Amino acid sequence: MKIWKIAGVLSLCTLAGCGNLSAEDEQQLKDGLQEASQQLGGVMEEAGAAWDKAQAEIEAEMAEIAKSGLQEILILTGESRKMSDVEYIGEACKIARKYFKVIGLEVYPMNSEEYAYLHECGADYVTVFQETYNSDKYETLHLAGHKRIFPYRVNAQERAVKGGMRGVGFGALLGLDDFRKDAFATGYHAYLLQRKYPHAEIAFSCPRLRPIINNDRINPMDVHEPQLLQVVCAYRLFMPFASITVSTRECARVRDNLVNIAATKISAGVSTGIGSHVDDIEDKGDDQFEISDERSVDEVYDALLKNNLQPVMSDYIYV
Repeated sequence: MKIWKIAGVLSLCTLAGCGNLSAEDEQQLKDGLQEASQQLGGVMEEAGAAWDKAQAEIEAEMAEIAKSGLQEILILTGESRKMSDVEYIGEACKIARKYFKVIGLEVYPMNSEEYAYLHECGADYVTVFQETYNSDKYETLHLAGHKRIFPYRVNAQERAVKGGMRGVGFGALLGLDDFRKDAFATGYHAYLLQRKYPHAEIAFSCPRLRPIINNDRINPMDVHEPQLLQVVCAYRLFMPFASITVSTRECARVRDNLVNIAATKISAGVSTGIGSHVDDIEDKGDDQFEISDERSVDEVYDALLKNNLQPVMSDYIYV
């Protein structure tokens, strides 16, 4: 509103020719410009203070997470550019580079030049969940907004590779539609991209639906543990060198067994809420989903050792 007021005053000056204004009109114009300038200054000052606070909160979160010994972090946002623009994500990546060797992103789809900017800021990995490859089903889940554009989302990984990202991750949310068809489409999507860009590293995520707000409206098709194992093994056989991640959506028992079979990466010490790693940062909004494996980093680390596996916190160097 304040910026529009300035524009309106300047337009009045232009239309009136400024030189033909009466003394009273000229004074009103000057007063209006002065008031608008003061209001704009106040808005800019508030915005600056909010940004300083946001940076301080990000710094505190990163520092707290780094204390756990993790060397790789995944930064998530919602699907709104307005709430988390590219520059904001870039600044978060720059802060994360102080504490972590590998920075991955799970954000809304972007253009290649935007991915290139985020790579310059320190990110080198992008994961985009297609959710379902059934375009008809997809339309029923996303009725408005940028996310409803199916082709733009499907091609996000290729744009990320063109933007210089080292690797890209794929995943369908198993249970939204026929999980076998979605798993097949996910694998074939990744295969085609690797054929075109052999240097790109490929990763799969295998999330199943977890309880969320409005879950009753989704009508999930149950995917049980045997079906999840089938998907994970199919990915491993189809693309032997791809990374396979099993998230904290799964319980400790399932994750501990999958790393012995086919999975290569598991998360630890996870929180799906905002600001929940630091006590004095107020949580904002709902958690993304309910976590099933709430073990700390040390507990997951010890569990891997007990399985005669060697935990590796980071095996990449950012270039």
